[in-house]
Amino acid sequence: MGKKELVTEENRKRMAELLMQLLPEERVQPSGLKGVRIFRRDSSAPRVQKAYEPGIVILAQGQKRVFLGEEVYTYDPTNYLVVSVPLPIECETTASAGEPILGIYITVDPASVGEILLDMEDPHYHEESLPKGIYSAPLTNILTDAAIRLLEALTSQRDGKILGPMIVREIIYRVLCSEEGGALQALAYRNRRFFQIARALDRIHESFHEDLDIKTLASDAGMSVSTFHANFKAVTNASPLQYIKNVRLHKARILMTLDGFNAHNAALRVGYESPSQFSREYKRFFGVTPGKDVVNLRGEEGSILITEDRSIVSV
Repeated sequence: MGKKELVTEENRKRMAELLMQLLPEERVQPSGLKGVRIFRRDSSAPRVQKAYEPGIVILAQGQKRVFLGEEVYTYDPTNYLVVSVPLPIECETTASAGEPILGIYITVDPASVGEILLDMEDPHYHEESLPKGIYSAPLTNILTDAAIRLLEALTSQRDGKILGPMIVREIIYRVLCSEEGGALQALAYRNRRFFQIARALDRIHESFHEDLDIKTLASDAGMSVSTFHANFKAVTNASPLQYIKNVRLHKARILMTLDGFNAHNAALRVGYESPSQFSREYKRFFGVTPGKDVVNLRGEEGSILITEDRSIVSV
């Protein structure tokens, strides 16, 4: 593949103009297209815990830094972000009222990626490599052009409905064709080890409230415990036990915010035997007590979005 031209200032400004038009105030907003949301934030935010779902994130303005263990990924108007598995991460935002953060989040799933891969004659995929579950890559003009056309389509309900899905497919295709496209290709389960770990992650998200045994997860993945640990950490940069705990805390947060659970009942529902241990770990993880966190989230109406799978998304 030849070297792609990086995003120009003209394209970046056009993207920012369109997002400002679609988002006259700070908020995270569904676009009207399934799996596509747009967002704006007018101030910086310190490192906070978030749950990222598989997707592509393109920024026209501002900067975000994602912390996953000891690794740091930066995305901004020159670098986009790809997440290929659900990941609990820490995120830091740089923005201001004069230069708000503006972006698009396109969620992706194995079916849509797999359909595109089937139509690609030469996907340049290498089975032996085990990609990470998250990475940032240089934003090119060819990808930005598609993002601009998507935003232009979203200014019209009819254009968005007719043209939007085709442009989203094009954006996913462009990312798949990039030199760093292996992680997104792996989302379609074309890498055996990645598929086994992705399936284990699905099991954790479906059965987080159960007593999840690492030996059983490893056995179901067809791996020894040590191999499972190594591959799990290579993809998520977390141990299986740490990942399970993080998922439980995020699920409890949803129960308290959306369903009115108190901390005690939420702790029991997500698999904690000791509510006091839950409260300690919740404060250590989110930086505030469960009660205070729920009050804060409910006070951020407009700045959070509840997705179809009942995840809490914030700017």
